[in-house]
Amino acid sequence: MHAAVFDRFGEPAEVLQVREVPTPEPGPNQVLVRMIASPINPSDLLYTRGRYSIIPSLPASPGFEGVGVVEKAGPGLYGKALVGRRVAVLNGEGGNWAQFAVIPAVQAIPVPGPIPDEQVASFFVNPATVLAMVRHELAVPKGEWLLQSAANSELGKMIIRLGQHDGFRTINVVRRPEAAEELRALGADAVVLTADGPIPEQVRRISGSDGVRFALDPVGGDIGTGVFEALGPSGTLLAYGSLSGEPIRVNTRLMISGRRVLRGFWLGHFMRSRSKAAALPLFLQVGRLIRQGVLRTTVGPSFGLDALAEAVRLAEQPGRPGKVLLRPNG
Repeated sequence: MHAAVFDRFGEPAEVLQVREVPTPEPGPNQVLVRMIASPINPSDLLYTRGRYSIIPSLPASPGFEGVGVVEKAGPGLYGKALVGRRVAVLNGEGGNWAQFAVIPAVQAIPVPGPIPDEQVASFFVNPATVLAMVRHELAVPKGEWLLQSAANSELGKMIIRLGQHDGFRTINVVRRPEAAEELRALGADAVVLTADGPIPEQVRRISGSDGVRFALDPVGGDIGTGVFEALGPSGTLLAYGSLSGEPIRVNTRLMISGRRVLRGFWLGHFMRSRSKAAALPLFLQVGRLIRQGVLRTTVGPSFGLDALAEAVRLAEQPGRPGKVLLRPNG
């Protein structure tokens, strides 16, 4: 089979290669999935650069989620029941950027027919992260402000729509005026442009002098620091990425006197801390909200593995027209 592989860390367009590798065989309680599509997520690109929370042994292949059809199962009743089913492919070790992938059978999530392949391909990472952070970790109430940076990302747009659905309000930090206009058209409650002044000052003009109680940041650096400083007393910031590669600089006085909290969030840890039975309601919520359009992904161009370098370059371009997908089998 063909797979996207890297044997050194670096810029994805430079280090990723398409190679012929043996098709894997499923072991006990595993399934072999023929991949239909897999998105190019920021986590995949950080993984390839060696900057993700998982540092793989080399050579390695990216791809943590996707959609495919179960072709074969190893020993185990559950896996055999999935043969022939279309599934969301949750691959915690990476490897979905290939024609076939082997995963634990419990990480092959059957999906209903009405959801298109393009939406199932992004079924997990962004939608489940949104629900886990907003409803479970922060538990944002109706009427409250939620501040987020990188708000024009696919995940950021999902949070705006979830706010409209759940009744909380969003303050959305972006860098480009074009992104601000796009979010206003989407129905964002408030937009903050980084060029218009310090983030904390702009946020307090919107939310009031106390700042906000709930915030999300995947960027770090100056933007993440500004988001943290916009917190009010007893406010919490969840940092769920480090796109800038720079740390959030924390003023400990704010943490001590105002009881402000900075916590990290990673979906892998969140899911591992829950039983399979406890995870099922989350998957059901994700599926329902995708069908309702709340957690839908804006889908951009699709590429075969033969255009891998072009695909990863496009996936990192500001203002790209939606999530870029790889279709390993054409």
